[in-house]
Amino acid sequence: MNSRIPDPSKPVIAILTTSDRLKQFRGNRNNFRDIIRTGREMGYMVYVITVRDLKLNEQTVTGYVPSASGKLWYAIPVPLPQVIYNRIPNREEEEKAPVARKIAECLEHPEISLYNPSFFNKWNLFEWLKESKATSRHVPKTRRLRSAATLTAMLKNHESLYLKPEKGKAGKGIMRLGYRPDTLLPYRLQIQSGKKNTTYKAASVERLWARIGREKGSARYIVQQAIVLAGHHGRPFDLRVLLQKNGRGAWAVTGIGARLAGARSITTHVPRGGSIEDPSSMLEGTFGPEQAEVILKNVSTTALLVARQIERASSSMLGEMSMDLGVDEEGGVWFFEANSRPMKFDEPAIRKLSLERIFQYGNHLSRQSK
Repeated sequence: MNSRIPDPSKPVIAILTTSDRLKQFRGNRNNFRDIIRTGREMGYMVYVITVRDLKLNEQTVTGYVPSASGKLWYAIPVPLPQVIYNRIPNREEEEKAPVARKIAECLEHPEISLYNPSFFNKWNLFEWLKESKATSRHVPKTRRLRSAATLTAMLKNHESLYLKPEKGKAGKGIMRLGYRPDTLLPYRLQIQSGKKNTTYKAASVERLWARIGREKGSARYIVQQAIVLAGHHGRPFDLRVLLQKNGRGAWAVTGIGARLAGARSITTHVPRGGSIEDPSSMLEGTFGPEQAEVILKNVSTTALLVARQIERASSSMLGEMSMDLGVDEEGGVWFFEANSRPMKFDEPAIRKLSLERIFQYGNHLSRQSK
């Protein structure tokens, strides 16, 4: 790992994760390596720390840094961080009492700034966005899925619905429901597992509800109007926007990628067979170059509006999020999802800027008094 001597005027930044009995710590090591390399090139001291090793009443703690080859990780003594970039890997870890306690202590600590304290819940996101006129018009009709009656009521106004777990990730557990009144089995439920899709057809809403119950188990779900998205050669696509705060502490669009749905997939997620595409060429195919440019600008504006409203309504200090936005056949922009721990973007220019912004924003945070 190429290393500059850290600049003492810059804050010490830690990447927070949880410990692992066998592998020292959890999380995406490639991502952590990239972050550490970028930070060092920019003159920062940066390391990975686990919840267990982050002892807030000590001046020196144990952090992890990669070896020169990047294959090994060394535990070394490091100064307590001033800025914590929260990368707790999943909700199960985040909800454990010691983790929740440590995050709460960091948020209270007079000399430490921790941002993105928790994962988002889908239902909360839609509730927050409905609170503002500017963002509510970009939100599909959404209700909590409590009973078969919810489905019947929603199907009166929308011919197709999405059923999504409130605490879902990467398209897991999503189902699509269609209703064709003129057929013998009018209810059609598409269930996605891995890259496979199963369609279950039912004659009655009772049979349908029983099947949905088996699929979702005890997980809480929302039900949402399905928006007819603009397509590319007959396959829908949506846009993945990465937003981060910059060196002035203001929300900025780091980049926009497009995700094209797999051949028979009900979502555009890459693990489910989706592919990474260029947003301009996807939009140009449907709308032509001039309108595509206008739509992309509108996507950026909408994403920034949404990010500010989520931060305001959640009363949390946020520094980054990724967002899934869809464009309908008329060019209208819709919000589907936001994630407070974005996966890394594979587009090289977006990736490079996203790594640099972690430190630009960290530097801004350290200059604000809490």
